[in-house]
Amino acid sequence: MKTFTDKVAAITGAGSGMGRSLALELARRGAHLALSDIDEASVTHTAIACRALGARVTSQRLDVADRDAVFAWARDTAAAHGKINLVFNNAGVSLSVPVATARLEDIEWLMNINFWGVVHGTQAFLPYLTASGDGHIVNTSSLFGIIAMPTQSAYNASKFAVRGFTEALRMELELAGSPVSCTCVHPGGVATNIVTASRIDDSIAAFTGIDAQTHRRRANKLIDVTSADAAARQMLAGVERNARRVLVGPDARRVDKLARLLGASYQAMVVWFYRRSAMSGKRSADAANARTAATDSSTN
Repeated sequence: MKTFTDKVAAITGAGSGMGRSLALELARRGAHLALSDIDEASVTHTAIACRALGARVTSQRLDVADRDAVFAWARDTAAAHGKINLVFNNAGVSLSVPVATARLEDIEWLMNINFWGVVHGTQAFLPYLTASGDGHIVNTSSLFGIIAMPTQSAYNASKFAVRGFTEALRMELELAGSPVSCTCVHPGGVATNIVTASRIDDSIAAFTGIDAQTHRRRANKLIDVTSADAAARQMLAGVERNARRVLVGPDARRVDKLARLLGASYQAMVVWFYRRSAMSGKRSADAANARTAATDSSTN
């Protein structure tokens, strides 16, 4: 897709983060938008900002885990805009918990959004993208769709699934001679609210040596590598060159090279890192407890 001018793009998770940045960047480039998010107030805010840039915008609350609702949104978008050229299956959530203590309902919650939301969006919009004669599907995987990490089994499963689903879809579209193409996006650390909104189980302390609150605080620092605006521009550049895969951020590119170089051996490196981190966390906790005990002793 060489230009976004007068194209119609549907974006899930458009209320914040990369979804909001994608909407604003597309509006600046002359596209029209159908926006959705589970948070109606946030997506309404994005819609107002995009209209101010001259875009024609529709928006609504949407749970991408609800297949019927996603298909209805696709029909409504086609009716309102007359055509659909792009869909960005961007909505996502995260979960940090060891496999042994993971609750099935938490895994299902994550998979229904991160994987099934992508499937629903792809299948719902594909007929309209085909009818447009110039369509593109952009599915968001992750850095963790390239390598796996302890306590991220469910998230890894969803993002590896998105990668496999999208790569298979790309080949099917090529074999069929379809006017639609697709791209799989692997963001590294992008400054969004995904960690703030994530579910983190207290049992991760056994692996990380730190409690859930500290884990969330550290994770927020780790994702602050690439701004959401920069990520959006990299994603759109990938669509323009019809890339099969887009690695967003320097950390994603480094990890991709590491995975290619080491193969499955990267896992031993991760295990070493986690053991070292757990030991460091335990030393920090022991030191904090010692300081507390000394303070209590001096005041008694």
